[in-house]
Amino acid sequence: MSAITERARQFLKGKTFAIAGVSQRRDDAANYNYRTLKKKGYRVLAVNPKYDQFDGDPCYPSLKALPEKPDGLIIVTSPAITLDLVREAVEVGIPAIWMHRATGTTNAFKSSESPMQSSVSEEAVRLAEENGIQVIPGSCPMQFAGDVGHRCMGWIFRMTGGMKEPVSVHPEKA
Repeated sequence: MSAITERARQFLKGKTFAIAGVSQRRDDAANYNYRTLKKKGYRVLAVNPKYDQFDGDPCYPSLKALPEKPDGLIIVTSPAITLDLVREAVEVGIPAIWMHRATGTTNAFKSSESPMQSSVSEEAVRLAEENGIQVIPGSCPMQFAGDVGHRCMGWIFRMTGGMKEPVSVHPEKA
């Protein structure tokens, strides 16, 4: 088993996840993560300051507004917003963060990434690591817990080098 697969399994052992970036205007990765994890029996908490509800459930304006501390945070936003979310996660005490990147964990496909394909911010990764938060900077939870197509995509990334073990920005803390 690869190290990234083990990190994903550890993350997905959580029971409650906050999903930052859900939207009522589009069908995207945040929405798919929310709906799929909910169907699989996880407790999911939608986070977006623009909405009061998402899919009939409460949608919270911030991590501080959540009714409970989640086991993990899945971020599907722009990298600029990711840093603010990690700052808030540090304050709230969220132990694990997954920063979504549609194209795996490496920058191999960076030239083709649109701003919404990656939530990864090196500064946010550094902040999370400095505060003892387990972070997965890239890939997508659905490549480990989603439908067959997403799992196949994850397998292809692992086989072609697009999903390597993320390198810590602080190797001494890894």
